[in-house]
Amino acid sequence: MTSFLDKFNKPFIIAEMSGNHNQSLDRALAIVEAAAESGVQALKLQTYTADTMTLDLNEGEFYISDPASLWQGQSLYKLYQRAYTPWEWHEPIFNRCRELGIIGFSTPFDETAVDFLESLNVPLYKIASFEMTDYNLIKKVAQTGKPMIVSTGMATVGEIDEMVRTARMNGCSEIVLLKCTSTYPAKAENSNLLTIGHMAQLFNCNVGLSDHTLGMGAAIASIALGSKVIEKHFTLCRADGGVDSAFSLEPKEMKQLVYEANQAWQALGDIYYGPTGNEKLEGRRSLYVVKDMEKGELFTKETIRAIRPGYGLEPKFYELVLGKTASQAIKRGTPLSWELF
Repeated sequence: MTSFLDKFNKPFIIAEMSGNHNQSLDRALAIVEAAAESGVQALKLQTYTADTMTLDLNEGEFYISDPASLWQGQSLYKLYQRAYTPWEWHEPIFNRCRELGIIGFSTPFDETAVDFLESLNVPLYKIASFEMTDYNLIKKVAQTGKPMIVSTGMATVGEIDEMVRTARMNGCSEIVLLKCTSTYPAKAENSNLLTIGHMAQLFNCNVGLSDHTLGMGAAIASIALGSKVIEKHFTLCRADGGVDSAFSLEPKEMKQLVYEANQAWQALGDIYYGPTGNEKLEGRRSLYVVKDMEKGELFTKETIRAIRPGYGLEPKFYELVLGKTASQAIKRGTPLSWELF
């Protein structure tokens, strides 16, 4: 199975800008530059307007009253007005990504956003967890024929299966599924990273993690479980605020994530037993003569021992050697070999 991920040969790390531009194009472009400097492979936007997301109501289910929410006390409409990325910014942001050698792409939240992103010739698409069951959107994106990275927060196996079938039936040949916990921030104990490998086998596709936990421990751990893609929210400085800043990485942290993820990736290696190129058997114990011996003298517990380094016979021959006769005079510190018997 070929993949756009193959050419990277390391974790594909996505810096998610979301609304952390704080409605400043200059800040958005600075985020692109900081992301590229940190070593990520891609920067992702979100493409919507408040009107394509919800209704302009400030009551009932359209008002965020949950005291545990980062956005408590706001209407959904006002939140999306604050967080959205103006569509006229997309082209300069994507151009800056290209100039800096990283991939710029986005998450569309409705069919008009897909049409708009197609006009900018984005190379791939992301589907958010909350839109994963919007099968009209899935069809629309799949029909572009471009790779789809899909977050699966809250999704059942049946829902993921239906989404994957819908995408494949409508022309998408590559789907990457991301394990995701749709709380902001997410707790490590709710991450259930063991799902990652199972998901890869179940749906025969590449997998990864859309990580909303604080820090980078979950993201690094996911590499060992099969993640090829890691998505993390990104900001210049959490203290500057922003709708997602509380669970976003800053530039130094993102750079550290890139480094540690690459280290974890390289450490996976292959299934292999035995010494590697830099390991030396000389560090092992082996049999040495530890007392000067005359020709014809018997090898005893007083004359041979298993010590370091490893240039003598292996310690497993110790009992076999005891009681044998020295074929010549032997100096203390001589590694034992069959020619000495």
